[in-house]
Amino acid sequence: MAAHIPKLLSIAGSDPSGGAGVQGDLKTFSALGCYGMAAITALTAQNTRGVSLVHAVPAAVAAAQIDAIFADIDVDAVKIGMLAEPAIAEAVADSLARAGATRIVFDPVLVATSGDSLSAAGLIEAMIARLFPLAVVVTPNLPEAAALLGVSEAIAPQDMVEQGRALVVRGARAVLMKGGHLSGEPLDILVEGETVHEFHGRRAPTNNLHGTGCALSSAIAAHLAHGAELIPAIRAAKDYLENALCAADRLALGSGRGPPHHLHSLWKP
Repeated sequence: MAAHIPKLLSIAGSDPSGGAGVQGDLKTFSALGCYGMAAITALTAQNTRGVSLVHAVPAAVAAAQIDAIFADIDVDAVKIGMLAEPAIAEAVADSLARAGATRIVFDPVLVATSGDSLSAAGLIEAMIARLFPLAVVVTPNLPEAAALLGVSEAIAPQDMVEQGRALVVRGARAVLMKGGHLSGEPLDILVEGETVHEFHGRRAPTNNLHGTGCALSSAIAAHLAHGAELIPAIRAAKDYLENALCAADRLALGSGRGPPHHLHSLWKP
């Protein structure tokens, strides 16, 4: 009998440059021994220098893609990224609820690494109301957490804890506050109920940071699909991302901010 291969679904936007969105997610899934699938929520025109166009797919089309996968294939985990519009967020939530999906990692993408907006008015409210309750963990970076709460961006670890707790109050089961925007060595903080857990890391010597949030959340989903509990899954995902960032310059991709080297462990230097 063949060994079980975890099957993961990415629900996110398309990045034609391959560094973020569903393209980046599928690379991460493959690098971590999982079979990747994708339901596309938006088409973008972007490269390493920024985003020039976002075209959201109709909400019914987003839902139909998800429904088709769950009608035929056992899905071990789901990563949700860019949703673009409130109607898409609601349709995605409806489809996942119908399917009884588990091990959902929600990366609430609102702004690209370049600073370009990837969301429409009303999306934040839909995310909180419909998707927070479904996710095992929500993984905002500091600007996203501030936008979700309508407050100033965290500037210290204690701010991260307070904002993580505020997001739990808003309905999230657990929140991983990603602290890469702070100076010094990176610190991520998981708030789960009354429990707080810190993840310390090392800052990679690269400016190629396009799609780092996508890679981390996808890696967490992959490790959950392999059977890991949340804290070990986050720890393993951070190790994967750090190594991918340390190898990022080997890609020499574009004239702006390139992506992590998702497949660093599989390609020869």
